[in-house]
Amino acid sequence: MTMGVDPSALSESDLFRELGHLYETRMDALRHASDDALAEHTDRTARLEAEYLRRYPDREIDPARLREGARAR
Repeated sequence: MTMGVDPSALSESDLFRELGHLYETRMDALRHASDDALAEHTDRTARLEAEYLRRYPDREIDPARLREGARAR
């Protein structure tokens, strides 16, 4: 069973809010949720992130987050 509003139906602000909430609750879900709840959390995160990437295929990439940037540090 899939829960939550279809990510493609979310406004930009709702998408960011939903992603933020999932990131805030990830550790708690990982440590304390049932297997089913953790699987749903993982699926919802993946679906929301996929929608973000669909909307922002040319998102800004921080050079420090690339392999060369990490090596330079």
